[in-house]
Amino acid sequence: MQNPLQHRGSCLCGAVSITATSKSEHIEACHCDMCRKWGGGPLLAVECAGDVSIDGNDHISIFSSSEWAERGFCRHCGTHLFYRLKEGDHYALPVGLLDSEADWELTGQIFIDQKPAYYDFAQHTRNLSGEEVFAQFAKE
Repeated sequence: MQNPLQHRGSCLCGAVSITATSKSEHIEACHCDMCRKWGGGPLLAVECAGDVSIDGNDHISIFSSSEWAERGFCRHCGTHLFYRLKEGDHYALPVGLLDSEADWELTGQIFIDQKPAYYDFAQHTRNLSGEEVFAQFAKE
């Protein structure tokens, strides 16, 4: 029986493929300035830890976006592949990257204090400011 939290996905050109196990079927939106600049809007991501397998590493470019995190993208087609912490096993994968038919549910928004006024989501979610996000990671 297939694990419902195991997902596969690939970049637009197919040079990179990812198999990952998500922590849940929950999606979080990140409204930080970097995510919005990276993708032109909020990053809608699935959290994964530990069980992320990537084929096609030669085709990935890594951008060190902060002292603690980096972002990966396909160097051929530009598809955003992941946001990951430099230490530990935390990955955030764009949900649109995955070929999954999971029952995804938007349950949280982070860096809500950086969200511009020109869009809102209809779902009621748990909302954390940037300060609250950093405090949460400090506890882990």
